[in-house]
Amino acid sequence: MDYLISNNDQVTLIKRGEQPTSEELEFLMAARHTPGVHQKIRQACIGIAGAGGLGSQIAVALARVGVGNLIIADFDIVEPSNLNRQQYFIDQIGLAKVDALKSNLQRINPWTRIKCHQTRITPENLTGIFSGSDILIEAFDDAGQKAMLAEKWLLSCSDTPLVAASGMAGHEPSNSITTRRVSRNFYLCGDGLSAAQPGNGLMAPRVGIAAHHQANAALRLLLGEDPTAQ
Repeated sequence: MDYLISNNDQVTLIKRGEQPTSEELEFLMAARHTPGVHQKIRQACIGIAGAGGLGSQIAVALARVGVGNLIIADFDIVEPSNLNRQQYFIDQIGLAKVDALKSNLQRINPWTRIKCHQTRITPENLTGIFSGSDILIEAFDDAGQKAMLAEKWLLSCSDTPLVAASGMAGHEPSNSITTRRVSRNFYLCGDGLSAAQPGNGLMAPRVGIAAHHQANAALRLLLGEDPTAQ
């Protein structure tokens, strides 16, 4: 339908089937999100600790939204067992996850700035790696690593929100995965119960639901909204 152009409206014409330039993509993102929302997103920096089932899907969601800066850390390589739930391709087996993920993200949004660290995160390097992040997202598989990161971050960087996840294994109902506030700047996504074990493995749908809860929680925080508000 026709739209009546008003004062201060901006119109950008792009050629169908051709890759837009950086400037054209900015106009498209702003049109999708409204300019005020997009401006906040494109200036943000989000850290993602882990590039597996949670982290790879979180990164894809945030790149598609148009988050301007991502810091991603993971020590691992892409394995065949990862392909059932992680955002990698069969020809990327053997590559460092951070390198493979950066390549995939650049195909989605070439103008998201991505800083990668192929290293195991420890209490000693955590705050240095994610220095400058507006929000840190925990995306580990191991419960011990999750606890380590949460304890260290909440002690050292309590003013920077942490969005973590727990409980997403199997094929239980989607609506059992929620986002809740644990403390002032600590949010937890998942059902809090379903751990991976024989007969109840990690599968793409529920891992993806939890990952997108985390990505949406980060987005709401960037926009000054409560991730747990209905």
